[in-house]
Amino acid sequence: VPSMTKSDGIDYRMAERSDLGAIVALLRDDDFGVTRNPVFEDERAKYVAAFEEIARDPNNGILLMLDGDRVIGVAQLTFIRGLSYTGGIRAQVESVRIAKDLRGGGHGSLLMQEAVRIARERGCVLVQLTTDVRREHTRRFYERLGFKTSHHGMKLWL
Repeated sequence: VPSMTKSDGIDYRMAERSDLGAIVALLRDDDFGVTRNPVFEDERAKYVAAFEEIARDPNNGILLMLDGDRVIGVAQLTFIRGLSYTGGIRAQVESVRIAKDLRGGGHGSLLMQEAVRIARERGCVLVQLTTDVRREHTRRFYERLGFKTSHHGMKLWL
């Protein structure tokens, strides 16, 4: 994944193993995330194993947004090569979170702009994401950034 840039005094970089506690804390810091993500210390081995697998995959990465040493934002980026779009690459964005005390201040927009910049640099033909249908405010946020509702997501829990 390409090197990160600075924007408005905010730093971006790819996550390291030592960032896991802060990442999980962000993922847990909302009504939905707290039910999906156990406390880091309670499931450390599973989180570390997942992170190490992600880190080994050149088509996967966890983008961090930092203010000094503080992790204030996170987004997982996965690059998917397909036959559609003449063999084009899609960037899938997942697990986007901004620190609760900074939400509504433009940080989410900056984080997504950085994710889109990385996708362009990788030669992606599109950036795609899903958001829980109960998160109406999140859908509106992505629409303001230019994302269009184009498909209905479906899941089969195993």
